[in-house]
Amino acid sequence: MFRTKRSGLIRRLWKSRAPVEGDGEADRGTHGSGGCCMGKATKVAKSNGNSPGSEAELKALTHMILKKIKEKQLEVLLQAVESKGGARSPCLLLPSKVDAKVGQQSYSLPMLLYKVFRWPDLRHSSELKRLSCCESYGKINPELVCCNPHHMSRLCELESPPPPYSRYPMDYLKPPDSPDSGPSSSETGGTTYSAPVGLSDSLALQESGERAHWCVVAYWEEKTRVGRLYSVQEPSLDIFYDLPQGNGFCLGQLCSDNKSQLVQMVRAKIGYGIQLTRESDGVWVYNRSCYPIFIKSATLDNPDSRTLLVHKVFPGFSIKAFDYEKAGSLQRPNDHEFTQQPRTGFTVQISFVKGWGQCYTRQFISSCPCWLEVIFNTR
Repeated sequence: MFRTKRSGLIRRLWKSRAPVEGDGEADRGTHGSGGCCMGKATKVAKSNGNSPGSEAELKALTHMILKKIKEKQLEVLLQAVESKGGARSPCLLLPSKVDAKVGQQSYSLPMLLYKVFRWPDLRHSSELKRLSCCESYGKINPELVCCNPHHMSRLCELESPPPPYSRYPMDYLKPPDSPDSGPSSSETGGTTYSAPVGLSDSLALQESGERAHWCVVAYWEEKTRVGRLYSVQEPSLDIFYDLPQGNGFCLGQLCSDNKSQLVQMVRAKIGYGIQLTRESDGVWVYNRSCYPIFIKSATLDNPDSRTLLVHKVFPGFSIKAFDYEKAGSLQRPNDHEFTQQPRTGFTVQISFVKGWGQCYTRQFISSCPCWLEVIFNTR
């Protein structure tokens, strides 16, 4: 029987739908216990599941919706879905007020596409955060809304405290003139903290007339920093090892002498990596990879707390790693002292794949195979 291009696109899209829990093909990154991104959503997915009836109903409804979408828009959706967000895809602008019903539950058109192609356990739009690259970012109730599933991320639920992956004293609570107000040896596992020296790499850019950076990024493999500090001027930065059409900080291009099998294995798993974005309320980190990342930041925790947590962020999730308002209330050194000795309150540490702290054999981030240090310029 003759098959049209449209029907072929729809079949490929349905074949590329997000796997549901229990079908044996579920994305390794969307499951797991604990962490700041899971909790209730995981339990709902396990308890409800997808019965044969609901699967057939969802397939019929999805096909019906996709048949109403223009062919070029289907190509855009397929590009985003098959590349898992790795390829740059334009916005998919569709009517926002079209509702679809699965069983007893009604969903808007965007929500249905997000459930089918990203998160089968998604319950409400409040669980989502639109990425800043999207045309619909910052717009309220437009007639047309972007339905590209990979222009969205899932929000971490910090109101449900994660397991204590790590707890550290909060050095930023110390007075500025404290003798040990610099980075504690517990932060780096007793290694030499070379980041302040490396800041000269970034400061030299400003002296040569370059635009002022809002942060600098250091890449570490265990206790060794690899490459120079990366100075960030653009609002958004991709940090990756292997990303189709990648533009940003490519870790795969750095020369490393580390022969550790674990480092090489984790390095290969960085994949699409993370997206670091400066927004009006703070700096967000979006996990684009297929594996969890682990983040420690002073503004993620209660300012009155004496401890810092390391938060686990699953693939497809976003977390506000640095909050400007909270940072302003933290006790910190003046500009000159900050430039020379960055503090916990202005530094975010991110480990790929491997966590550290009380629940792990690695007590310090310097024992993690591949990790980042993001140092903010607050001047």
